[in-house]
Amino acid sequence: MIVFGPVPSRRLGKSLGVNNIPYKICTYSCVYCQVGRTRKMILERQKFYSVSKIVEEVKRKLNTEPDYVTFVPDGEPTLDINLGKAAARIKDLGAKVAVIINSSLLWREDVREDLGVFDFVSVKIDAVTREKWKKINRPHPDLKLERILDGIVEFRDEYEGVFVTETMLVELLTTEDEIRKIAEIVGTLNPHKAYLSIPIRPPAEKWVKTPSEEFVMKAYEIFSSYADTALNTGFEGTDFLIGEEFEKELLSIAAVHPIREDALKDIMRRYDVGEDRVQSLIDKGLLKRVKYDGRIFYIRLWNSR
Repeated sequence: MIVFGPVPSRRLGKSLGVNNIPYKICTYSCVYCQVGRTRKMILERQKFYSVSKIVEEVKRKLNTEPDYVTFVPDGEPTLDINLGKAAARIKDLGAKVAVIINSSLLWREDVREDLGVFDFVSVKIDAVTREKWKKINRPHPDLKLERILDGIVEFRDEYEGVFVTETMLVELLTTEDEIRKIAEIVGTLNPHKAYLSIPIRPPAEKWVKTPSEEFVMKAYEIFSSYADTALNTGFEGTDFLIGEEFEKELLSIAAVHPIREDALKDIMRRYDVGEDRVQSLIDKGLLKRVKYDGRIFYIRLWNSR
């Protein structure tokens, strides 16, 4: 299933997700990625799923009345050469569209044009020095950080929708000095909101940890002097919506959005689903229990896709 949810989102309210990139095709292989390491790293935009298929799946779920239809896939959404066309057709259905990108292709004019269709765009800025960028985001070797940063500025100058930035804080990698440099650049972009995030779900690399509360608050203090800042660090809630095909829809959500155990139990209670149906997915190798930061998460197993 390409379309999943809606799922609760701290930024977007009730978000109907669109997974428009096959697992796990990306321009980065971020150490903190909640859907695992990148398996295929590319820079050229391609056709993946047909626009008609995406739109038809969205149309079937618009009765759930999402706040946004959000392109937030297993990889980088701007690698989809049909991204702008799909977003435009979804807007024609009367829905607002959002996209969460890693910013790596914003130096391309065609990508900026496609993103101009969206009502809400979130751009990632985890680092602004080459050393930190390579350690945190692990980019495709042909990418140039300077071109990406220039592309973000150019896009901001053109874009008329809701523009936000997101910066992931990773213990040992994100430093106070880097935070100050990022905040200075973010301030020049005048975002509607600058979000600071921490890895609250199981990351691609087991050694990745969340920074201390003191460090997070220091980062918030620094950012707040440059832009309207919010902490995107809390639990988004358990209000996941599952349709009639419980197993299929649960796996679609878990593929992009690892589910906390308390959220899964709430889903099972609301939809009157027994533990045997979840255990069956685990036994088939489709779902996995993972412990991270003292909590249990359920993640779709990639080698079964």
